[in-house]
Amino acid sequence: MNLTPIKLIAGLGNPGREYAVTRHNAGFAFIERLAEVCKAAFKPESKFLGKTARVPGLGHEMWLLMPQTFMNLSGQAVGALANFYKIAPAEILVVHDELDLPPGGVKIKFGGGVAGHNGLKDIAAHLGTRDFWRLRIGIGHPGDRDRVADYVLQRASREDQELIDDVIARSLQLFPQIERGDFEAAMLKLHTKT
Repeated sequence: MNLTPIKLIAGLGNPGREYAVTRHNAGFAFIERLAEVCKAAFKPESKFLGKTARVPGLGHEMWLLMPQTFMNLSGQAVGALANFYKIAPAEILVVHDELDLPPGGVKIKFGGGVAGHNGLKDIAAHLGTRDFWRLRIGIGHPGDRDRVADYVLQRASREDQELIDDVIARSLQLFPQIERGDFEAAMLKLHTKT
């Protein structure tokens, strides 16, 4: 099997303390925890419009990225870092909140639509393709399309936040498979209850 190692993991969210614990920042929560696990420290990087951390990969360098452009402009940061380091879209994993999955739900997918997620839409525009990996962390849906903007920018209930934290912890266990690009093994592990 020909595996494509991941060279960039971008966690999506909005910068600023007022957004830190909102549903929309599930991607930031994942990437911050991953940096802790990898003992990597983020530093502001103006040319990449975000905070970056370098992680020694399996025979290659891997970057962690937290865009500081606000969600809707995430592609500026992802595109800048990918272009600078010549990272192909298939070598990128974007971790983001997902309305279409319940809190505690998680899915890995490659390419496909962006389901109205403005962060993904901007990344696809800057990369010129939708063919990049996504780790979708479920936050649930408010049930009414008109309430989505407010819903994602609010804190989750305590019960929902526990489910989100749990799924982030489970997803972090997939890092060895993700790092080497073995998403088949990652998906199997993710969907196998132990």
